Amino acid sequence: MSVRADLASLVRAARDGDDRAYGSVVEACWDDLVRFARSIVGDADAEDVVQECLLHAWRALPRLRDADRFHAWVSTAVFRRCLRWKRWSWWRRERVGTMPEGTVSVDPNPGLDVERLLDRLTRRQRAVLHLTVVEGMSDAEVGAVLSMKPGTVRAHRRRARESLEQVLRECQP
Repeated sequence: MSVRADLASLVRAARDGDDRAYGSVVEACWDDLVRFARSIVGDADAEDVVQECLLHAWRALPRLRDADRFHAWVSTAVFRRCLRWKRWSWWRRERVGTMPEGTVSVDPNPGLDVERLLDRLTRRQRAVLHLTVVEGMSDAEVGAVLSMKPGTVRAHRRRARESLEQVLRECQP
């Protein structure tokens, strides 16, 4: 049985009320979802976003018609929650005057601040790059998660790469 089939059977069991099955679903999806959220909201908030989203997914699970689509369904929800989270955190910093918590850089090149570099991209561009480069999804799969056409996915990816290339050219001595 494949990993996808195992996940679908766990989702069906969870939908039927098996709490342990949903715990296994969360364990199976957690790392992927956190990496995805981290690419949009950063290290400090990624786990909070995913946790909120998975709690909401647990409550909404009876409405999921196709258990095979769980990962795409919850990834879409994480993306949307990340967009709202970013808007809310921006508003909170502007209104309250606080800065976000510092994060530990795991970049092997300390001269290149990857998080600041990615902040130059729109949230959709960051999500498209993450799903394409990190998760290895096709344009159609990315489009399904982000609710966009494959051509739009390609456009966001092209613009993101152009923006990153421009910033990197500006940084070179």
